[in-house]
Amino acid sequence: MKEIYVINSRGEREPFSAKKVYRGIRKSGGGKELAKQITKIIQKEAFPGIRTCEIAKRIGKFLFKKSPREAIKFNLKEGMLKLGPAGFLFENYIGEIFSDLGYKVKLNLHLQGASSARYEIDFLAKKPKTFYPHNQTFGVGVYLGECKYHHRAGGRVDLGVTLMNYARYLDLKKPSMKSIIVTNTKFTTQAIKYSEYQGVLLLGWKHPKKRGLEILIEKRNLYPITILPSLDLEFKDIFVKAGKILVKDILKISPQKFSKKYKIPLWKLNQLIKEAEILLG
Repeated sequence: MKEIYVINSRGEREPFSAKKVYRGIRKSGGGKELAKQITKIIQKEAFPGIRTCEIAKRIGKFLFKKSPREAIKFNLKEGMLKLGPAGFLFENYIGEIFSDLGYKVKLNLHLQGASSARYEIDFLAKKPKTFYPHNQTFGVGVYLGECKYHHRAGGRVDLGVTLMNYARYLDLKKPSMKSIIVTNTKFTTQAIKYSEYQGVLLLGWKHPKKRGLEILIEKRNLYPITILPSLDLEFKDIFVKAGKILVKDILKISPQKFSKKYKIPLWKLNQLIKEAEILLG
């Protein structure tokens, strides 16, 4: 078979990889035979210059016909990209994650450093006891958190961001305070090396290896509402204002009361609840 080049999320050409397609389906929970079937179909349909985002859409379409739950899980990366357009929704979502982990969280603070400069802080997370999320020790104390949201999968947190983050941390740090950067995409190699050297924690897509943000989300069922296929963008802000950022929050509402209060059609609300039930089992 002649090698086909596709366009990845960063706009770069790369060889089409059937292995990546197969692994992506398996990671979302799809069975081996189903993964093989869909991979074969994608291989036949792939053409030079097709974008990887289009490949992902096609995978999701075929997957949904056979296994709806895995299809919704497969949509996690896209769902994370919809936590915009501004970064505040992503910050709120990360706040929800740390709260679920048992931290007391404060968002969007303005703190004064030793130099008298004032800084805008995305979040502070405090917990008096040691916590071990998916075998990674966040530890005891206060976490000075910075959230870096990207609306495109190709976005990266680079060295410049980590340099500025650490400079701010040095001006603000107190005993037992640590710094953490959280992103919905990835970190560059330089950013990782520098942060590891300075003791700054990083949490993002596939980082740390085998303990990334996506693993934490899946293990604790902390899926954002934007992962649900039937969520229209016009209703996203309504759920956010109502404090319903996680999929599991939707299962706690009264459909009739919520529909009446926020003017969301009951059939649409029931559709979202059904998808939430499918995802969370």
